[in-house]
Amino acid sequence: MTAEIVKINPENPDMRMISYVADQIKKGQVAGMPTDTFYGLAADPLNLHAVDLIYDVKTRNRHKPLSLLIESVEQAEYLARAPLPEAFYEITRKYWPGPLTIIVKASERLPLKVTANTGNVALRLPAARIPVEVIRAAGVPITATSANISGASECTTADGVRQQLGKSIGLIVDGGPSPRDVASTIINLSEPGKLTILRQGAIPEEELKQFLS
Repeated sequence: MTAEIVKINPENPDMRMISYVADQIKKGQVAGMPTDTFYGLAADPLNLHAVDLIYDVKTRNRHKPLSLLIESVEQAEYLARAPLPEAFYEITRKYWPGPLTIIVKASERLPLKVTANTGNVALRLPAARIPVEVIRAAGVPITATSANISGASECTTADGVRQQLGKSIGLIVDGGPSPRDVASTIINLSEPGKLTILRQGAIPEEELKQFLS
């Protein structure tokens, strides 16, 4: 298998091409795709075969859950267990869309395989038109794990994805170079009344601490 390369303008995406990518994802394909951080691997998280394929392609430990990209806070509410903490809304009003991944309790609508049996889900609303439009066209969230073999360097271009994974996935969306080369910050809101920063990233820890205090 050799990946098909589809070029899409990240500022003004061709909706016909967006629909094509969304259709391929709905059919169970895994697509390399730009986000507002690194390129990611996009698949339908409700398709268990596609989820398995993500782990195989990345040679990823199956005990590690997959983060998801979404297109709205309302979609986050659908994927999370109600009620979401008030801190979730305060933080997302300031930092979404953007490079902040938030871990919350997962709804029973999500397969346990996606959460790696943790019962939690990591969600992010990216500040990038291509993934958001693909999610809207597909009608489902998409996985957001980085488009690289586990342990290898993250990819900031479609060609980087092709070099690492071009024979393992069917589709790569070329949306130009990544706008930043720093991963998203990850915070955990899954424990009541507690916020933990799990990964330093594009949003500085000090900024989050000041905001939350």
